[in-house]
Amino acid sequence: MADYKEPQMVTIKGNELRCPVCSNERFWEQQAQMNTAIMNFFNLDWANSPATCYICSSCTHVSWFLKAE
Repeated sequence: MADYKEPQMVTIKGNELRCPVCSNERFWEQQAQMNTAIMNFFNLDWANSPATCYICSSCTHVSWFLKAE
């Protein structure tokens, strides 16, 4: 996607991630901010927690994880 890497298989807590829409097993990884209304109101968006997003290489469904370990 953004850095044009090949999509990869992803494991979350010992389980292989599958797209809930199309059952694909390959994803691009991207980081995103989890914006909240109160932090946005005070212009503190930078302090919001980051999330790891896995984008399905087939249907582009996005799966968000606060802690993808």
